[in-house]
Amino acid sequence: AKMESNIRRRIEKNEHNLSHLASKSDQSKGRDVPDEPHPFRTEYQRDRDRIIHSNAFRRMKHKTQVFIAPTGDHYVTRLTHTLEVTQISRTIARALNLNEDLVEAIGLGHDIGHTPFGHLGEEELAKLSPRGFEHARQSVRIVEHLEKNGKGLNLTREVRDGMASHSKPRGDIAGGLHTSDLTLEAQICRISDAVAYLNHDIGDAVRAGIISEDQLPKECKQILGERHSERIDTMVRDIVDTSWQVTTATPAEISKNTGISMSQPVRDSANALREFMFQNVYLPAGGGEIGNIARSAVNLLFNHFSAHPNEIPDEYHIRRESPSQMAVDFVSGMTDYYALSTAERLDPKNNYKLLFWPD
Repeated sequence: AKMESNIRRRIEKNEHNLSHLASKSDQSKGRDVPDEPHPFRTEYQRDRDRIIHSNAFRRMKHKTQVFIAPTGDHYVTRLTHTLEVTQISRTIARALNLNEDLVEAIGLGHDIGHTPFGHLGEEELAKLSPRGFEHARQSVRIVEHLEKNGKGLNLTREVRDGMASHSKPRGDIAGGLHTSDLTLEAQICRISDAVAYLNHDIGDAVRAGIISEDQLPKECKQILGERHSERIDTMVRDIVDTSWQVTTATPAEISKNTGISMSQPVRDSANALREFMFQNVYLPAGGGEIGNIARSAVNLLFNHFSAHPNEIPDEYHIRRESPSQMAVDFVSGMTDYYALSTAERLDPKNNYKLLFWPD
């Protein structure tokens, strides 16, 4: 055992060679319930492992990113998106000499609270729930209260704060990074989320025949690149170049603006590209027959389970929440497929299964 705990101490000691602005796992604010240190894994490594082995993490493989119930195998799902965000975050963290284990844990956990049917499902639940609904808040709720039959995963404060603060769908792609006491690792995950979804959503929209590469704004292609891989590379390099001071700044040089950022030209291009996606892909994807079926499924499920809480699985009853909160927790955790097949069972005449078995 002594040899094993020496392994953890060696890893923790190595973390002190990172930028002095990096989060060190032996200086973590800790967990709500103190845990014995692990013999050879640091606190952030343990958090990463707990998230990967959770039920909510597994369910992401059947949750929509943008296109609901796509029939092709190569569309992005919530899970493949999560892996892309995590990988981009790790690349940036390693380049900037920050804590890779912490960005990995935040990246893997950042979307586990997402609803079925992407942002459209989130919008519906936000209207229906008395407390409102926001998927980042739900991700934290899952790891604090819902996983492991109500015991939660008991993660460190840094990982939970990072999960709570990841990017918002609209507005400035690099906005809100330096407004609070967010770790640099949380800032990396927040900006990597936008880099990942902006680029893979273009790929999916082209694959679905909604837009073609030629339609992308010319100035965005000139600055960011013509192809998917070029655009990601440009953004990631730019984030590393623009944020470089975090690796070298002395304590005296640190200002409120020392953080993870993008240069103005790349930031402007990325924002223009995102606005193009809103107008041509995101807003249209929420309309039409498929959008209506998905919205009506969320409404049906929430109303049914709020009125019949006895039909909600036992694990949601442990905390003695109100029926509406249990319904929110249960419905938001569903995969697209499970939500549609449950809606179909409750209301067969509405043809919810059309989404999966089009004629």
